[in-house]
Amino acid sequence: MDDDLAGLVKEDTREKMVKAIDHVRADMSNVRTGRASSALLEPLTVDYYGTPTPLRQLAGFSVPDAMLLVITPYDKGSLGAIEKAIIGSDLGINPTNDGNVIRLAFPPLTEERRKEMVKVVRHKAEEGRVAVRNLRRAGRHELDALHKDGSLSTDELERVEKELEKITHDQVAAIDQMLSQKERELLQV
Repeated sequence: MDDDLAGLVKEDTREKMVKAIDHVRADMSNVRTGRASSALLEPLTVDYYGTPTPLRQLAGFSVPDAMLLVITPYDKGSLGAIEKAIIGSDLGINPTNDGNVIRLAFPPLTEERRKEMVKVVRHKAEEGRVAVRNLRRAGRHELDALHKDGSLSTDELERVEKELEKITHDQVAAIDQMLSQKERELLQV
């Protein structure tokens, strides 16, 4: 019985940590690296006939070269709304509309801007690490509560806490790996 409850707590904590990692990955993908990427437009919503609609549902994306992103709307009538949403976003890029497609030309990042982006990415990684550690702490509190009820033996508590610590370490290592990869992308000229 005690192994089942401890296993449930451990698995629940691991799943929450994986979701936290996914959130960090999504946050990092939205940081501009100087290359055109459709991931930058993922969070964008367009006012499509009065309904906020995700841009990816209204258009296809292509990247003909590293500094150009082409948005091809499925409905030509949505061109103006898509353009307005891009202008209103915090991308800082002016779209070019030729009546059929919208082109986004990404200017190369300056060295100063790259260093600012590295700081942003490091901050996002640290937030992810803190989230993972907080989830570990919450899992430990649940395990302690099971131990106090008598549902979990002291030996079992220590074993599961060690497993929880290993899971935490693995998740933090995954965040560090994402961070180093993103820093390389940002600092690559």
